[in-house]
Amino acid sequence: MRIMISADMEGATGVTWTDDVVPGTEQWQRFRRLFTGDVNAVAAGLADAGATDLLVNEAHSSQRNLLLEDLDPRARMLTGRHKPLSMMQGVDSGVDGVVFLGYHAGAGADGVLSHTYLENQITGVWLDGTHASEGRLNAALAAEYGVPVLLVTGDDKTCEDAADYAPGAELVAVKECVSRYAAICLPPSRTAEMQTDAARRAMARAGRGEPSPRGHRIEVEFDASHLAQATAVIPTVDQVGVRRVGFDAPNMTEAMKAFKVVTAIAAGAVQGKYG
Repeated sequence: MRIMISADMEGATGVTWTDDVVPGTEQWQRFRRLFTGDVNAVAAGLADAGATDLLVNEAHSSQRNLLLEDLDPRARMLTGRHKPLSMMQGVDSGVDGVVFLGYHAGAGADGVLSHTYLENQITGVWLDGTHASEGRLNAALAAEYGVPVLLVTGDDKTCEDAADYAPGAELVAVKECVSRYAAICLPPSRTAEMQTDAARRAMARAGRGEPSPRGHRIEVEFDASHLAQATAVIPTVDQVGVRRVGFDAPNMTEAMKAFKVVTAIAAGAVQGKYG
């Protein structure tokens, strides 16, 4: 069985604020170890339950956060930026299941470090009319390849979200959201045990199903009008509100590629303190 782990950092054990996840800070160096520990805990459970090939896709920010030297030797790590499918690179390689590790709630929702791709500028994303987190977007992409979501880890708000877009997946809340920058956290020794046990159980759902490619619509709302104006110059993207753009795509793979372009253009249009 080949399993992919899409590993984000905001939902990792103990993470609660900006410095925990921004490369170069002292706190980031500390939480790299905890993040790697979460990955290893999940990898151990998957391997114990029959996974023979584990691909870990680094999915946070610079995508160079996990400590390769501390990684479970049964896993391989895809690290670095500019992957065609971004957080989901590898889902099209014949994997039998995917784990969303360290995920978080979406932009505009309650949750620790909640956002969708851009940390501040996006206030909401909708997939086919439903408010969408990164998890929901990525689950739709996985479904296109017939890949089931086996396990989702993050804060309690992340798990509530995942219960809707990935019914049947194992859910592990490693912390309880108090606010966007505060949480009640469990120590790594406890979250490791929880994640390993859940990963073992999750392997019972592994196995590719029928691919389900279909058309999708994504709409993105920003915190300022000029970001909508900037992204509306992209072919196929229309400005549908003062701060909102939308586009249609023939399948989720193309939708996510277009979404990446929208977020890249928006990030480049941010101007100093005023955004």
